Amino acid sequence: MSATIAALGRTAPRGRARTTDPTWVRAIVVGLAVAFVGLFVAVPLVAVFASALRDGLGAYLGALVEPDAISALELTLAAAAIAVPANLVFGVAAAWAIARFRFPGRALLITLIDLPLAVSPVVAGMVFVLLFGGRGVFGPWLAAHHVKIIFALPGIVLATMFVTFPFVARELIPLMEAQGHDEEEAALVLGATPWQMFRRVTLPKIAWGLAYGTVLCTARALGEFGAVNVVSGRIRGRTDTLSLHVEALYNDYAYSAAFAVASLLVIIALAGLVVRRAIATRIEADP
Repeated sequence: MSATIAALGRTAPRGRARTTDPTWVRAIVVGLAVAFVGLFVAVPLVAVFASALRDGLGAYLGALVEPDAISALELTLAAAAIAVPANLVFGVAAAWAIARFRFPGRALLITLIDLPLAVSPVVAGMVFVLLFGGRGVFGPWLAAHHVKIIFALPGIVLATMFVTFPFVARELIPLMEAQGHDEEEAALVLGATPWQMFRRVTLPKIAWGLAYGTVLCTARALGEFGAVNVVSGRIRGRTDTLSLHVEALYNDYAYSAAFAVASLLVIIALAGLVVRRAIATRIEADP
């Protein structure tokens, strides 16, 4: 019996799952998948760039360097530059606590991390307005101390942080749980300080997963619309992000300019996907 199993193992092709599906079934499944991706992904992307270049390259570039577009780009990058590092720190801390310790409220913390994935971004924006708006819970106190959160950069950053904070934590939690903590305990036994243990043992083990989660978090932050739409106030040239600027241009019937700015978001998204794929390939290559 064992010899038969060994013979089957030698004849089975390595690195490829065996299947008994007929060729025509596989062809139909692959064809449907390709058609679906082409119809709902490739065609819209081509349409965006075709519409953006409809009035020529000069009009396309002009829409990108227009003052309101530059302001929207700067605000988008500023919000992401604050929200992503904050979520990176939170994600590492949350993953460390959940993967390494058992404590009261652990299940609740995991649920709260998943909350932004289940709640509409518009609802999240409304919550911040109810908390920090002029008639909100903390609104009078903030106004008395001349602190402006809603319709300003702090509100946009808070909304962006809320919708993006699960990505880093959710990438690291299963990774750290799978890796275990034997090497970390050995480092502590050998006299390493907690910081030395984290920097020399933990961080190298989670580096690629951390990078993967950061890419996802950044892509989501740059493209956020719903929550930011509620808290920004839509002040042209001041509190419009790139996604809001696209809608404003489209509502003003400046279709070519709207698609030009939208194409910039598409380019950023595609670049993020390339980086994400490279990181995923590197993770899969690790033993």
